[in-house]
Formats: sequence, structure tokens, C-alpha cells
Amino acid sequence: MTTNLASSAEPGNRRILLVEDEKTIADVVRDYLLKAGFQVDMAGDGFTALELAASRQPDLVILDRMLPGLDGVEVCRRLRQSMSVPVIMVTALGTEDDRILGLEMGADDYVTKPFSPRELVLRVKSVLRRSIKEFTPEPPVEAAGLELDPASRTVTLRGVPLALTAREFDLLAFLMRRPHQVFSREDLIKAVWGWDFGDLSTVTVHVRRLREKIEANPTKPELLKTVWGVGYRFDAKQPETETLRPDGTELDVTEPDVLEPDVLEPDVSEPDRTVGDHGRQ
Repeated sequence: MTTNLASSAEPGNRRILLVEDEKTIADVVRDYLLKAGFQVDMAGDGFTALELAASRQPDLVILDRMLPGLDGVEVCRRLRQSMSVPVIMVTALGTEDDRILGLEMGADDYVTKPFSPRELVLRVKSVLRRSIKEFTPEPPVEAAGLELDPASRTVTLRGVPLALTAREFDLLAFLMRRPHQVFSREDLIKAVWGWDFGDLSTVTVHVRRLREKIEANPTKPELLKTVWGVGYRFDAKQPETETLRPDGTELDVTEPDVLEPDVLEPDVSEPDRTVGDHGRQ
């Protein structure tokens, strides 16, 4: 099912695939997206969502976690196998484990029901600003065998292409351009996600996923380091001679990959309206 924009739509508007099986919620979110200038395709189940994603090539997918036939986590996983479209997952399951599962399957962001449709639209714009560049991109950057090209939004590791999500790409680009600088998870939430507040475990999950793709041994990272009690930094590999003592023995330069407990900050709800508050589990 496809909903076209009115004539007041701005040129260059982006196409959103909205996957939600509750019609009331879907209609409300669709209306807010249309008012914000987006084109909207709608699907009520996971299989239809995959078909529309393949045929319509959306710029972003809003994906409900609980769907008939094929749930949102599996839909997200299959989307990640075929395309790099940004995904915002909407969940009625409020546990941290559920949110982390969605992120680990490749979601770029998540929203918990009940939610403000205005806030959801702001999240959509934030993700799109990061994933679709309307301006001249920054020049490529190379470090430690990684080559990152913002123009084509591609990354290679020693010549081998890496499959990164939109957020993973943005996080890696931010850190590679600022080597040896330490950033807290609060810093990264603001700089990469564009949020003034949020669940800091989002950063934790994305760092872990990046390590699995760029590190030779993700459990002993050499590039994306944890700085205990502070945050993360990107270290380009140093020359081998700098890791040796004067007597020729090797220095242990690996830092412990230990994270502080995740701090969950409160979500801010819009005072005017929320959707999805049906006590659905």
C-alpha cells in the first residue's frame, strides 16, 4: 500500500517504508510523516515489508518489533543482508535486552511504545541527516588499513569491502577523523546520533559491532580502544618498534575492554499525544 504526497511536498523528499500491523498507529504515524514532507509506503506484515523494500528502495524503514508472520528482528536481519537502508525499530517490549537485540540485528535507532509521533519524525530526520548527505562530503580518510570514503559511503579493510550500517559508518568516520582522542558515550550520542539524551547502551552495541568488523581479535581491540572510566578512542596502529622495550621484549599495550554499567536516561515524551499505549506485549 503506497501513500503519495500532496502537491505541497518539497522536491527531493525521501521515501519511508512504515511497517506496522496496528492500523490506528500506522495511520497516525503516516499522517505525521506526510506533514513532514515524506513519501510513505506501508506494510502490515514482515513478508510484505521485505517485498516493498526490494521494489520501492526506501530511504529509511520504520519497523515494528512485533509483526505477524515474520517478526521485526528477522525482517531487520534480512534487510541487512540485501541493503544498507537505515532502520528505526519500534517496540512495545521495554526491556534493555529487547532493545539491544534490535540494535544487534542492525537497527540504527529504536523507539519504545507508547511514543510521540512528533518525536518519531524527529528521529527519522536525524537518521536521514546522517545517512544521506545533501552536501559535498568530506574527503576520504585512511588509517590502519581502513579506507573510508564519505562520498560513496564505503569502507574497506586492506582492500576488502566492509558491510556497515548507516550508524556504524558514521561512528567509524567520526572516530577515524579524530584519532587518539577519547570520547565518552554521552559525547558520541550527541555527535553521531544527534541526541541530547538517550540510552547509552546504543553506543556500546555499535562499538561492539564495529569491533567485530574491523578488529583482528574483537576481544582484544587494537583500533577501537576502551578507556576505562571515560569512553572510547580510535588508535591507528603504531610502528612495531614503538611496542618494544629497549631490551627487545614486547610491551603489553592492550587496554582492558571493560565498560561502565549502562546508564539509562529517561525518554522525553511529547505532551500533546502518544500512540501505541495499548499495554501490548
